[in-house]
Amino acid sequence: MLVKRRNAAQEVANRLMAAEEAIDAALAAVAELSGYLPVARCEANLSACVGQDAFEGAAETFASLIRARRNIVDTHASLAETKDQIGLRTVALGGLAQKAELRPGGLSVVERTAA
Repeated sequence: MLVKRRNAAQEVANRLMAAEEAIDAALAAVAELSGYLPVARCEANLSACVGQDAFEGAAETFASLIRARRNIVDTHASLAETKDQIGLRTVALGGLAQKAELRPGGLSVVERTAA
């Protein structure tokens, strides 16, 4: 019975880590988009009024993902307690799943000209 619990717990842990990584990747992508929107506006020589809804939508998406990250962190803590409750207190489950490689866009120099 303990082996079945451990196997089930490992599968839950793998899926939890995948969910955490997916949320972090989404956060990074939305942050990159949000950072580029004003650059694109300036490069296209557009008024600040153009695309305001898109700016706000990206910001709200980012805020929603931050809330999702808080929720998955809380889920992680709850599952850690559950692991203890089912007799797996001394069993380490983390780090066994292959971690996705995040490739952030990094920083780059952006030349701006006065509009």
